[in-house]
Amino acid sequence: MTALPAHVSIVVPTFDEADNIHALLTRIAAAVPDGVRAEVVFADDSTDHTCAVIEEEAAHCPFPVVLHHRPEPAGGLGGAVVEGIARATAPWIVVIDADLQHPPELIFELIARGESTRAELVVASRYATGGDRGGLAGGYRKLVSSSSTLLTKSLFPRALSGLTDPMSGFFAIRRTAVDRAAAEDEGLQPLGYKILLELAVRCRPRGIAEVPYAFGERHAGASKSTAKEGLRFLRHLITLRTADPRARAVVFGLIGLSGFVPNLALLWLLTDAAPGLPYAPAEIIANQAGLLWNFALIDSFVYRNQRRHHRRGVRLLTFAAVGNADLVARIPLAALLIAGAGMTALPATALSMAIVFTARFLVVDRWLYRRLRAHPAPTTVHPTPTPAPDPIPDPLG
Repeated sequence: MTALPAHVSIVVPTFDEADNIHALLTRIAAAVPDGVRAEVVFADDSTDHTCAVIEEEAAHCPFPVVLHHRPEPAGGLGGAVVEGIARATAPWIVVIDADLQHPPELIFELIARGESTRAELVVASRYATGGDRGGLAGGYRKLVSSSSTLLTKSLFPRALSGLTDPMSGFFAIRRTAVDRAAAEDEGLQPLGYKILLELAVRCRPRGIAEVPYAFGERHAGASKSTAKEGLRFLRHLITLRTADPRARAVVFGLIGLSGFVPNLALLWLLTDAAPGLPYAPAEIIANQAGLLWNFALIDSFVYRNQRRHHRRGVRLLTFAAVGNADLVARIPLAALLIAGAGMTALPATALSMAIVFTARFLVVDRWLYRRLRAHPAPTTVHPTPTPAPDPIPDPLG
């Protein structure tokens, strides 16, 4: 007999969480209301015996348990969540950590809030009135959490409007919102462990609600928050913020300005060293340092997901050629504007710089890192079609 489709899919990303699985599934089982069909999907990157524990515990669970062990941990925890979502079958998807700092008893309150408000995204918030972040270990982690929240909300004021805890890892989202992002050319492109930010920005959920909660102490195991994950988070912020061409142009220009620092530093060394080089060859060499600086930042942060079209060496040489052409083109263009348009030197120089910058950005953005539907291949989130479930009973009775 075919099993009835689930009302709620609970996606749990795991990395070496063997000691938490029994308590997690026990508490989820106790929290499932009568008449509500749930399933749990583990997206696992573990190197310990977590998979064996999940398989053993699944045999005793009153609901289906799906285990997906990823051969490659692409995209970090966020990538695991997206692959878990791809294997979920329900119209509501809840993402929760395995360490029990997120109370499983709150899962169905999130669903109830979404049903009552018709929101597509419901976030368990540590910062909403009634919430608490006491489970964060020490002042340093609290400072990092607060600073990350402030930075994120300042970069995405519209997408995160009304959301007090965009760094939360505990939330419920309707599949309709996830499918909307999957239909876009770029799809979901998770990086690191802050998947909520990716979903909130790319899925454009129609309505956001929050439920306050107390962030608890870790049940077992070690925190996965590291300096490496922090760097991944910053890269993810830049990638999301520069998804819009206008924002990419601004960041491109700011990085270009920052390139004057290594340029001028090397110029000073080359001209002041004994014996010093003449200005012209020194400036040509120093300009390469600025271009290399610009390429490293732009290639690593702005176009991280568009690097498959050309090899790194080709990208670097092309970027350098465009940058040097920029240097060569500005002077004759300014001279042409002065002689042909009757402009004075200052506005002619400014206009020539603007024209050359625009041309350089378009060459880099539209050709060198052109955004093809097939590059990169976004993570798909469409599950195998299943029959639509009957309406979800009120989880809170």
